[in-house]
Amino acid sequence: MEKVTYAEVGATAGTLPHGYHHVRVERDIGRGREVFDRASDDLFAGLVQRRAGADIELSEVPLREGTRVWMRLRVGPLVFHIPCLVVWAERTTDSCGFAYGTLPGHPERGEERFSLRLMPSGEVIFSIVAFSQPGRWFTRLGGPIARVVQARMTRRYLSALAPAPDRQR
Repeated sequence: MEKVTYAEVGATAGTLPHGYHHVRVERDIGRGREVFDRASDDLFAGLVQRRAGADIELSEVPLREGTRVWMRLRVGPLVFHIPCLVVWAERTTDSCGFAYGTLPGHPERGEERFSLRLMPSGEVIFSIVAFSQPGRWFTRLGGPIARVVQARMTRRYLSALAPAPDRQR
């Protein structure tokens, strides 16, 4: 199995490491068991990334720890190849999620965690936690642009599990 390109595997579950850009966002995507179950199935099938505009292939569906993720993202005339490895995945009756880490060739170095929680009140909360830093010469050179692209993708990810009328295409 390939090794990820950073040492802090699993850090998206707790204190985020120093020296990285951090992201912590969440969104209420609806209410009830049906919303949670649908969103969980979509999350583990890679639909968050696909609905956000990335071409994605998973080595297995539903994804699990050890799943290889290949994404391609177009930004204007540029195409970025984004290889990742799922380093954590879990599904229980009221929470689920996965985290993937960057592999060699990824434009960044770091980890991103996607999780869902079915709250006792019935709300379904979708959370994204990430840490990253430039991993290639062009992301070091274009740092501010990379942050704009990351912020845009994070917003699109958050919309990807919302009820259909709210989804960005």
